[in-house]
Amino acid sequence: MTADPTYRGFALDAETALALLQWQAELGADEPCMDAAIDRYDLPDRAETPAAAPAAAPAPRRDEAEDHAARAEALAAGASTLAALAEAQEAFDAIEIRKGARNFCFADGKAGARVMVIGEAPGEEEDLQGRPFVGRAGQLLDRMFAAIGLARDTVDAERGLYITNVLPWRPPGNRRPEPAEIAAMLPFLRRHVELAQPEMLVLMGNTPCIAALNRQGILKLRGQWSEAFGLPTLPMTHPAYLLRTPLAKREAWGDLLSIAARLEAGPKP
Repeated sequence: MTADPTYRGFALDAETALALLQWQAELGADEPCMDAAIDRYDLPDRAETPAAAPAAAPAPRRDEAEDHAARAEALAAGASTLAALAEAQEAFDAIEIRKGARNFCFADGKAGARVMVIGEAPGEEEDLQGRPFVGRAGQLLDRMFAAIGLARDTVDAERGLYITNVLPWRPPGNRRPEPAEIAAMLPFLRRHVELAQPEMLVLMGNTPCIAALNRQGILKLRGQWSEAFGLPTLPMTHPAYLLRTPLAKREAWGDLLSIAARLEAGPKP
């Protein structure tokens, strides 16, 4: 719909003109025009008037992205302990969201635990505390795994739980991590798994499935054992989804029982 700001025969002051424009916008007008409407089918071809075409935004430099990836790989590979990996990842400055986050959220729980949970990214509460999964979704996660005898605060690695995220910084407005951000953090995540040495991985939601399995569609993937980083891996729906969709807790309980059964059976020789 178009809006015509001219009214023949009337002398408009600034306040009246502004009020009329606001009124037309409320009615749905989204484009101003002059006295006569423009026939857009009769406009010259853009190819004939290249000077009038807006300049295209510069494409990201591929060599720069490759440099960042190579640096991330080198930093991750050079870390021989979890503490060294955390220091290297926190210092990696090629990801913009770190500038807006309050805290770096590396991991929580028992290092060396048999089960390692990988989530998406910190939320508001996690960003404040500098620990993953401590908000409402994290509290539900704790209750879920407590039901099968696992906890992040235990000293017993057999019954421990180790928790991290694909991204250690909170994305603006809790938006989903972008593919470039996931790719930038992947070398650190891979090394994180190697140093933590769990027996199995639990991928909470779509983002960790994209990072670890290069697949998405958590409602189809959940409950199906796969392999990531050389380990048995089970995708599960994120606790935040379960808070919004309580009926899905029944399926999540089945996934937890599957984890418990695999732990009971022990690692395959």
